[in-house]
Amino acid sequence: MYVAVKGGERAIDNAHAWLAEERRGDPSVAELGVAQIRAQLALAVNRVMAEGSLYDPDLAALAIKQARGDLIEAVFLIRAYRTTLPRLGASNPVDTGAMAVDRRVSATFKDLPGGQILGPTFDYTHRLLDFKLMAEGEVPAAETAPAQTGPVPHVTGFLNRDGLIEPAAASDATPPDLTREPMELPADRALRLQAITRGDEGFVLSMAYSTQRGYGRTHAFVGELRIGRVAVEMDIPELGFAIEIGEVEVTECETVNQFKGSKTEPPQFTRGYGLVFGQSERKAIAMSLVDRALRWKELGEDDTGAPAQDEEFVLMHCDNIQATGFLEHIKLPHYVDFQSELELVRRLRAEAMAGQEMAGQEAAE
Repeated sequence: MYVAVKGGERAIDNAHAWLAEERRGDPSVAELGVAQIRAQLALAVNRVMAEGSLYDPDLAALAIKQARGDLIEAVFLIRAYRTTLPRLGASNPVDTGAMAVDRRVSATFKDLPGGQILGPTFDYTHRLLDFKLMAEGEVPAAETAPAQTGPVPHVTGFLNRDGLIEPAAASDATPPDLTREPMELPADRALRLQAITRGDEGFVLSMAYSTQRGYGRTHAFVGELRIGRVAVEMDIPELGFAIEIGEVEVTECETVNQFKGSKTEPPQFTRGYGLVFGQSERKAIAMSLVDRALRWKELGEDDTGAPAQDEEFVLMHCDNIQATGFLEHIKLPHYVDFQSELELVRRLRAEAMAGQEMAGQEAAE
């Protein structure tokens, strides 16, 4: 049991008050509003929504403000809030083929039906500090075309017509829900994708990078990366059909990976898949690489011992909330635990010194 600290409650209240002062910052500087965070720190908002498993830009922006910009703390706040929400039903799978596309690029096919759409991207920017932004001036408006509407076929469909890539898996079975059921291993692909899509971006990125450096069989090409809005539909039993209840912005990535074939399958390309809330293309690409690395067993490949191929290692360590909780709990009082360890070390040292003295006496005799 922990030892009570005299005056601890008062110290905690003061810590909370001090935290509120630090969060506000210099009173002479205008306070940062939730609307500003949502509009101008959209990529941070998208990450909090993705790793918090809740699509609500306003709440994600509020969490970022409350957490003083600590995104993992913001994710923690969002997940805690999410547990208080009632569940009204389940939506149908979104149709990304009908996405209203803002950005769509492919590294495998230059000429795409509908064309490649660069969209808002850092890919072609110079990594130089823009000091004009410190002047808080107006940014000139870009000449943007409206988002592409109507069916937008996936690039991998072109390969699929000729049997050059494995067919996309389809199932009517309801996948397990990681937000309501504990992780169980071995996990099927649907559960793995859920864990990775809400896993820490840095961890997933590191795992993906390791596969590119040779720790796994994932020499991948980005078949297609697309960002846009998709409709969310839900079946209404009283109506007997599905209705649209809203739309969400997502990033989808499909990678094309080499596969030498097996005794039952001819040589063909295989797939890696990533789908993330908001504009999170780095996370979506990394997710698709890790997804492909974890599929080695179902594709009949050899286990090379790569970290990204170890299902338990990846899935049990990618969650930043679990990792943070386990890591940061060690800064809380462990007085009793440490005192027992201290007593043990002292006893062992005493026994060792007694043994040395006895050995010295025997040697002298």
